[in-house]
Amino acid sequence: MTDATPAPTPDSAPTTDPRAAGARLGAPLTLPSGAVLKNRIAKSAMSEALAGKDLAPTVAHERVYGRWARGGAGLLITGNVMVDEHALGEPGNVAVEDGRHAAALRRWAEAGTQGGAHLWMQLNHPGRQAPKSVMRTPAAPSAVPLGGSAGRFFGTPRALETQEVRGIVERFAVTAAHARAAGFTGVQIHGAHGYLVNQFLSPEANRRTDRYGGDLEGRMRFLVEIYAALREELGDAFPIGLKLNSSDFSEGGLTEEDSRQVAQRMGELGLDLLEVSGGSYTSPAMMGGNNDGGTYFERYARRLRDVTDVPVMLTGGFRSAATMAAALADGVTDVVGLARPFVIEPELAARAIAGQEIEVELPRVKTGLAAVDSTLGPALALPWYELQLARLGKGLEAQDRMSAVAPLVHMVRQHGPAALSPRRG
Repeated sequence: MTDATPAPTPDSAPTTDPRAAGARLGAPLTLPSGAVLKNRIAKSAMSEALAGKDLAPTVAHERVYGRWARGGAGLLITGNVMVDEHALGEPGNVAVEDGRHAAALRRWAEAGTQGGAHLWMQLNHPGRQAPKSVMRTPAAPSAVPLGGSAGRFFGTPRALETQEVRGIVERFAVTAAHARAAGFTGVQIHGAHGYLVNQFLSPEANRRTDRYGGDLEGRMRFLVEIYAALREELGDAFPIGLKLNSSDFSEGGLTEEDSRQVAQRMGELGLDLLEVSGGSYTSPAMMGGNNDGGTYFERYARRLRDVTDVPVMLTGGFRSAATMAAALADGVTDVVGLARPFVIEPELAARAIAGQEIEVELPRVKTGLAAVDSTLGPALALPWYELQLARLGKGLEAQDRMSAVAPLVHMVRQHGPAALSPRRG
């Protein structure tokens, strides 16, 4: 990797001094494309569910991302922007497939790049992971329905024709071109959490016998072609990132060894930043961190150093400036990713870099009704954070003591009674 400052070595001593931690977090990072992140703190993607009925970004996006940009993060990654308006991951997604939303996209980009922040658009297609409330018959690599208790919430998909696969590759490039034209400073391919790119990589979801299936080389062809199309459209100097599962954490899914081979291949192709994640709606490993304040995916991130020099972004479980700085000092990651803490404390990046002590405690989302909480569990957290983002979009503060009853009602309004069955984690 190329780095604007000396890369932290594995034996660098972690520090509990907030000023030293702030200095480490505030160090710039030069990506392989030559783009420079002003510091090592990134806002990872969260689905905002703030789009208008026309699937365009709204003033709420501008307010939220403007606040995060002013809050000091070096990189902001949007929630999933769909490359096909007829294939949404959930209500409220932004979809970009032509120039209709150009003015709104420019306002979003202007807000999110204040203070020298990078704003990257996350590009996504849900594949089979489109809920019945938005699509009855989704398209996927193969006609394999989503398993587990979450499966009842999603329709049985049809298998994509070979020419349709190539068409979706082109859609990714078109959406990326509109992002660049609007002023976004990079893009991220969403290759994790059970969405379409992840489905192609997974032997469980991909049973194809054409050039997009079979062995790992065939299953990663869809991702490789998307990257090649983006690079051809955007050029070598425009950052392209990838969010990749370390493992699907499910029987027959993408394994850690296969994931490492994908990471190695993408690094050879010139990827700028690899965000490590894992799981899907049927096995939601991405929903939290471990008990010692580290992250679920630390071990995988360490093993990546053996196969690729691509800069790594590790997301999940970081709650203090000391823990963030220690991960950088130990060489585990090059960029620290946070998502939900930015909802509760939008200015945490600036505070951490300034040497202030940071300790974010996320609320436990519960209705207080034991039967409901035990049945739905962490699924209530997703609409809870959507409602908090809606508050930020109105210029208000997050209401961190909000009961989960309101998110429960919100979830049923969006998806109907089927939302009451266990889903999405």
